[in-house]
Amino acid sequence: MASTIRYEPPERPPHPLAAGLGLQQTALSVASIVLTPVIVIRAAGGSDAYLSWAVFAALLVSGLTTMLQAKRVWRLGAGYPLLMGTSGAFIAVCVIALAEGGPAVLATLVFVSALFQFLLAGKLAWLRRIITPTVAGTVVMLIAVTVMPVVFAMLPTDAPSIGAPVSGAVALAVTAGLAMKATGALRLWVPMIGLAVGCLVASPFGLYDTAQVADAAWFGVPLGGWPGLDVQFGPLFWALLPAFVFATLIGAIETVGDASAMQAVSWRQPRTTDYREVQGAVAADGMGNLLSGLAATVPNTTYSKSISITELTGVAARRVGLWIGALFIATAFVPKVGALLLAVPGSVVAAYMTVFLAMLFVLGMKMVVQDGLDYRKGIIVGVSFWIGVGFQNQAIFAAQLGDWWGTLLGNGMTSGGLTAIALTAVMELVGGRRRRLNTVLNAAALPAVDAFLIDIGTRARWEEVARERLRAAGEEAMQCLLGAGKALAESRRLRVVARADRREATIELVAAVGEENIEDLLVRLTDLPSDAPEREMSLRLLRHHASAVRHQQYHGTDVLVVTVAAGDGSPG
Repeated sequence: MASTIRYEPPERPPHPLAAGLGLQQTALSVASIVLTPVIVIRAAGGSDAYLSWAVFAALLVSGLTTMLQAKRVWRLGAGYPLLMGTSGAFIAVCVIALAEGGPAVLATLVFVSALFQFLLAGKLAWLRRIITPTVAGTVVMLIAVTVMPVVFAMLPTDAPSIGAPVSGAVALAVTAGLAMKATGALRLWVPMIGLAVGCLVASPFGLYDTAQVADAAWFGVPLGGWPGLDVQFGPLFWALLPAFVFATLIGAIETVGDASAMQAVSWRQPRTTDYREVQGAVAADGMGNLLSGLAATVPNTTYSKSISITELTGVAARRVGLWIGALFIATAFVPKVGALLLAVPGSVVAAYMTVFLAMLFVLGMKMVVQDGLDYRKGIIVGVSFWIGVGFQNQAIFAAQLGDWWGTLLGNGMTSGGLTAIALTAVMELVGGRRRRLNTVLNAAALPAVDAFLIDIGTRARWEEVARERLRAAGEEAMQCLLGAGKALAESRRLRVVARADRREATIELVAAVGEENIEDLLVRLTDLPSDAPEREMSLRLLRHHASAVRHQQYHGTDVLVVTVAAGDGSPG
C-alpha cells in the first residue's frame, strides 16, 4: 500500500515549509548533541575552555554532516534528511581517553577509528549475511528501548507544582491526537504544534526559562579550546584503539538500521532497500567522526528521531536536511538560538519524544517482519531484544561486569545488537555447507549454472519435481541478471553460491549488473514497458518458481538471493 508521503527526497517543498520542519528537528536535537560532550568532559574533569570548544565543534560537525547526508557528494551521504549528532555509544571510551590521556589523545583516537568506518562502508557487501535486515530492524527497536529511559529521566520528580505533569500530558495528547487524525497541510506541523502548546501550558507555571534566553549572547566563537592532535601514538593510544573501533562498529550498525528505516518511510511506493545509499550513510558517518577527531570533540552518528518525524509529516525532501544542517551551524555561532531551544521544558520534550520513539519501535518491527520472519529469525530477534532490555535495565550481571564493560554493554542497543550479530553468525555456520561456482555473466554460462544446481538438488536428495523447480528458478534468475546488465559493454564475473537442505535451497548470484533492482521489478511487473515481453516473462517465471527473491545492490556488487522451497518433492 502506498504511503502518505507528500514530498519524496528529490522533490522541493517551499523554503518556508522546509525551514519550519528543519526548525522542529533542530529544536528536538540540540540538547542531545550538547549533552554528550558535557557528560564526557565533566566526567573526565576537563576544563571549561575545552568544554565550550567541544560543544561548539559538535554542533558545527553535526550541521556539516547532516547537510552531507542530505546532499550526497559522490559516495558520501545517504541522500535523505538523516539527522546527525553526537554518539552516546562512545561516552564510556571517551571518558577514559580524556581522563587518562587528555583532549589531544581523544582527538587522535576518534580520528583514527573513523578510518575503520570508511572501510566498513566500502566492504558492507562482505557483511551482508551478518548485518541483515533482521539485525538492523532489531537494532532500530532497541534504539527506542535505549532512549526511552533518557526521555523518562527528563520528567522532573521534585517539581513544586503540577505544571510539569500537566504540560507534559497536554503535549502528549496534542501530539498523539494530531498524529492519528491530522491530514493535509496540518499533518506537516504536528511536531511544532505539540511543542508550542506544551510550552504555552508550561509558561504560567514558570517552567520555560526566559532568563536563560535573555542572558545568552547573540554571537560567539570559543577561542583557545582546540587541543590539536597527539601524533606520538603512545601505549595509551594502542591500548584504547580497539575499544574505539568496537564503538565505531556499534555506531555503524545503528547507521545501517537508520538508513534502511529512512528509505522505508521516504517513498510513496515501497522500495527495496538500496544498500548503496546505506553505504553512503555509513561513509558520511565516518566523515563526521573524521571531522570530530580533527576538531577534538566526541564522535557522531545518525539520530533516529528524524525517521519518525519524516513518517509523521510525510516530508522526506533533502531540502529539509539542508535546513537542519544550516540551523545546527547557526546554533553553534549564535548561542541565543541554542538557549531558546534548550529552554523547552523537559516534560514537554519527553512527551513529544514518547510519540516518535513509539513510532520508531513499530518501524523496527516492520523491518523484521518484511525480511521474512521464520522461526530461526524469530529466535534471533526475541533473544537479542530481551538481552538488550536486560542489560539496559542493569538486570544482567551488572555487578560482575565492572565499570568499563558495564557502561558499554549497559547500552541496550549495543548488547542487543551484538547478540543479534552473534546469533546470525551462528545460524550461518550451522546452516550447512555452501557450494560455489565461479563463471562469467553471459548466456554461455547457463549450462554450467544448470549443472551446478542439478548437483545441489541431488546432494540434498530432492525428488525430480523439486530439482526441476530449482533449475527453473536458477535459469530465470540468470535471465533477469542478463536483462539487467544488457547495457554493459563486457561480461562481468559471476559467483553462484548455493546451499540446500531437506526444506529449501538458497541460490546467491553475485555480480555487478546495473541500476535496476530486480526485487522492485517483481513488485511492479505491470509497469514494465510493452516492448519487454521476454523480460516480463522471466520475472513472472522467477516469481512463480521461487518462494522469495531479494536483490541487494552495493557499489560495484549486486547480490540476487533466490529461495526455492522443496515442497512435496523433498524426502520425508
